[in-house]
Amino acid sequence: MRTLKIEPLTKEAFAPFGDVIETDGSDHFMINNGSTMRFHRLATVETATPDDKAIISIFRADALDMPLTVRMLERHPLGSQAFIPLLGNPFLIVVAPLGDAPVSGLVRAFVTNGRQGINYHRGVWHHPVLTIEKRDDFLVVDRSGTGNNCDEHFFKEDELLILAPHQ
Repeated sequence: MRTLKIEPLTKEAFAPFGDVIETDGSDHFMINNGSTMRFHRLATVETATPDDKAIISIFRADALDMPLTVRMLERHPLGSQAFIPLLGNPFLIVVAPLGDAPVSGLVRAFVTNGRQGINYHRGVWHHPVLTIEKRDDFLVVDRSGTGNNCDEHFFKEDELLILAPHQ
């Protein structure tokens, strides 16, 4: 099994998979009579049909045992999905490029700095949320509407990956 190299999350490295939601290096303008910096449109909510709605939720995630054998990835073909950490903790991201199925050899892993959120583009393969802390909260912006918006792909035994953040 291939052990995933965990990369620091940067806008450039994550661009094929989605947007990094952060203020560092992002353009802004002043509002509220000069008392507030607005970092405008850091990500775009993608939906498939005019009847879809962008929704805001909170996910409370429990940490998985590490090292983790990555057995599956999922994608949302009808909408983007953003995760913004509410408690300031770093979290892990495992992604694969767009395609009919994820290619094990192209899977990448990232770690945030605790102040970064991410927005998966429509159809990007990713692992369900991976918190490093025992329990963590995320603000999630995604799509609500009709149709199946979650495809899962389970890797064959010879395609499994290891995620080992403590090595």
